Amino acid sequence: MKERLISIDVLRGLTVLMMTIVNNPGSWSTVFPPLLHAEWNGCTPTDLVFPFFVFIMGAAIPLAIPTKKFDGEMFEKILTRSLRIICLGLFLNFFNSIEFLGLTGISLLVIRLVLTFVVGYALMGNFSAKVKLILALVLFSSFLILAYSGITSFTQVRLPGVLQRIGIVYFFATLLYLKTSTRTQFSIIALLLLGYWALMTLVPIPGMGHPNLNAGTNLATWIDTLFLENHMYIATKTWDPEGILSTLPAIATGLLGVVIGQTLGSSVSQNEKAKKMGLISLILIVLGLLWSLVFPLNKSLWTSSYVLFTAGLATLFLTILYYIIDIKKIQKGTKPFLMWGVNPMLVFFASGIIPRSLAMIQFPNPKLVGETINLQRYLYEFWIAPFFSNPMMASLAGALIYVLIWHGILYLFYKNKRILKV
Repeated sequence: MKERLISIDVLRGLTVLMMTIVNNPGSWSTVFPPLLHAEWNGCTPTDLVFPFFVFIMGAAIPLAIPTKKFDGEMFEKILTRSLRIICLGLFLNFFNSIEFLGLTGISLLVIRLVLTFVVGYALMGNFSAKVKLILALVLFSSFLILAYSGITSFTQVRLPGVLQRIGIVYFFATLLYLKTSTRTQFSIIALLLLGYWALMTLVPIPGMGHPNLNAGTNLATWIDTLFLENHMYIATKTWDPEGILSTLPAIATGLLGVVIGQTLGSSVSQNEKAKKMGLISLILIVLGLLWSLVFPLNKSLWTSSYVLFTAGLATLFLTILYYIIDIKKIQKGTKPFLMWGVNPMLVFFASGIIPRSLAMIQFPNPKLVGETINLQRYLYEFWIAPFFSNPMMASLAGALIYVLIWHGILYLFYKNKRILKV
């Protein structure tokens, strides 16, 4: 492992830890409200997870590439890493649609897990730069061909997703960091946020009427329907929370991270860095809250106010951690979060596979004759829930047990200095 800025890794670790908790409750029907996304407008602690991750990714770019050198080799590296991240997300979406010779149950699960290992190794294995790019291009092309091939099991597979957005943001944020000055980056951020606000609030929507910010009838929905028909999030169907138009302000989130990363990598004193970051955080939070009066905080639309507010909070959290950990050198107790922070892609990808796999293992329900229950539900309903009178506490306990299991896995990786890089 290379020497790293500990505060960045700790904040990333806290974010990935929170992500694991909110994505894996014991039961989705009994979850404490702060561990759920806002129904539409608003911002809960859960709504901070994704933008924090995007922001941290942006902040890490200048620290990973301190010298701005852009050539063909660098472009190839950026493209390869972006495609690898996107392909990991696409495979997660394809996992439940994979069929083979009519197999079902455990037999089909084995096939899917073998493919998971092959794809995971292809996208996270350590090969030469050319091999990495070729594998990423082949897999990316294969996913798109399958999605539009007419094969029944893939006709409605989702194409957007969290990792897909992260990959796209990484690509543009890195290019803009290498090719522009900080002042130009601020101009691009302003253009993206103001332009997105103008598009969403001023442009009439074909077939839907006047501009609006309601679920399912806004401009972002129209664009998603036009280009992603049948390939969107199953819970929304006609639009996607990681859709096309809302990726523009997400790039601004990544660029704000880049700006903070350049501040951390600057030659001024650590105290001056902390003061500057603290001031930026307060400005972003205030601007975000003020803008939210006319352009509400909304994760699904990734509104401009949401970008400023969440980036401001991320900067504030990072500033506090930077002051405590990197300036005051108070590092006791950071190791558990470092373990989560240095291997985020491993957690994200495998955490998406494990629940899907457990849900495929079916057997007779001990309580209901003639009905089946999957292993994930069985473990929760028979091994966790009976120990709690409050169903919300039981659901939280299920998530925390899952976190403990992952903590053990990450400890082994950290102890052996193993970091899976995309």
